[in-house]
Amino acid sequence: MRNRFGVLACAFLLAVAAQLSMAGTALAHHPIIEAEGVCDPSTGLITINYTATSWLLAEPGGANPQVDILINNVKVDEGAFEAPAYSFSGSALAPAGDSAVVSALAVGLWDDGTGGGQLASVTVELPTGPCVVTGFGRFTGGGFTTRVDGVRISRGLTIHCDLLLSNNLEVNAGGKKFHMTEHLTTIACTDDPAIDQTPPAAPLDTIIGVGTGRYNNKDGYTIEFTLVDAGEPGTNDEAAMRIYETANPSNVVLDLPLQTIDGGNLQAHYDQPHK
Repeated sequence: MRNRFGVLACAFLLAVAAQLSMAGTALAHHPIIEAEGVCDPSTGLITINYTATSWLLAEPGGANPQVDILINNVKVDEGAFEAPAYSFSGSALAPAGDSAVVSALAVGLWDDGTGGGQLASVTVELPTGPCVVTGFGRFTGGGFTTRVDGVRISRGLTIHCDLLLSNNLEVNAGGKKFHMTEHLTTIACTDDPAIDQTPPAAPLDTIIGVGTGRYNNKDGYTIEFTLVDAGEPGTNDEAAMRIYETANPSNVVLDLPLQTIDGGNLQAHYDQPHK
């Protein structure tokens, strides 16, 4: 009887060991997913940034030729776990709602021949409210420039370093007027270390943009502009503006090369929430 029980005990231990081994293999082959929801102020959209990583870097069994990324069970991307990083990253537009489930699904065979199908998921909280950055920059002010032909060009503006609303630019030149619509086409803000725009402190000193608007109450015009805040009291500030008919760019109605303004002030600031 002792021998019989001994054989049974041995068989039982072998079975347990086999189950543990199989469980270890199943647990070992799985992707890891990390993700976060972020605001993209250049577009006003919420995106999800993600990184998928193999179960164990640079170890046998860690490679997989196809790993799908799903957001709320909808495939948005795919990649592979390959040497040397055994991971990949990307981003996708976030769905509507306050949260989303981001998953990594191992589709292909692992490099040791283990089948795919392993899934890892994480719930991501998405930013709520308007997608707006309040910490970058904007320009206000205006001033005037008198051309060599005696035409006085004045301007008033509030322009943010993004493509959202609440931007305003008005230009008056020799009795003719241009008013930019709130939608900018392109915008770029930079901070040149050689330019001291203080006071006040601001994260930029130069703003370059393109917008559309009305010229003498007629739609269909484009403005290209460059504005430079070179400190107080504004005597070193610079401005350039070019206004032309959008459908016929050769029809230029105002062309002011970059030059120091003759009066007023251009002022760079940290940004504030849009209206």
